Amino acid sequence: MFCTQLVVLALGALAFAEPLERRTATNVFPTPPKTSSLSSPITVKAGQTFTPPTAYIRYDRGSNACNGQSEGGDSDAVFLLEEGATLKNVVIGPSQSEGVHCLGSCTLDHVYFEDVCEDAITIKQTSGTSRINYGGAKHASDKVIQHNGGGTVIINSFYVEDFGKLYRSCGNCKTQYKRTVQINDVWAVNGKVLAGINTNYGDTATIRTTRAQSVGKICDRYTGNNSGAEPVETGSGPDGKYCLYSTSDISS
Repeated sequence: MFCTQLVVLALGALAFAEPLERRTATNVFPTPPKTSSLSSPITVKAGQTFTPPTAYIRYDRGSNACNGQSEGGDSDAVFLLEEGATLKNVVIGPSQSEGVHCLGSCTLDHVYFEDVCEDAITIKQTSGTSRINYGGAKHASDKVIQHNGGGTVIINSFYVEDFGKLYRSCGNCKTQYKRTVQINDVWAVNGKVLAGINTNYGDTATIRTTRAQSVGKICDRYTGNNSGAEPVETGSGPDGKYCLYSTSDISS
């Protein structure tokens, strides 16, 4: 009887535990049923979720919207996500300057960037955790995810191809923070650097079970600044303090 009670209690604990679901990143992008060209960004209000009326509609900012690596602002984005907002089942087309700006902590679920212009995702939260789940991005000559604010970014089961950096903690923002990134189950193909962080601000990058094919470096360390100067690279690779991974975490 006592053993039976223990089994029931254990099953009950499992039932209430948060389930762990691992999915594999995919290089198969959805085919958009239509394109919606916006004259201004769509703002997803705090705590709300934006899902298009038909899954994977392509959103952009109209022809000739991309100006290469010219820095854009919030008004140039396709989506603006306020604190706690979620964007789901969307394709961001190549005709845009800035993709998604997270003004607070945000969640992106199954969001695909067909051709990144300046940055795909800009994180501006001052604290909290933003999550980028599944989805993917192609053709980012510089950065896919630019982390300008503070807090944590978690990247799960994301596919990235032909890129400069998947993630970069801002190296020369006027206001600097300690930033944390977790990269899990990512598939990266033909890129320069998976993650770049600033050790002088205490940044960390934790990388697990990630597939990297033709990727130059996994984790670069920099000395960041708030003067706008180009940050100095100080090292690369796992070091047990800032770049937290081992060779067994990376496969090809």
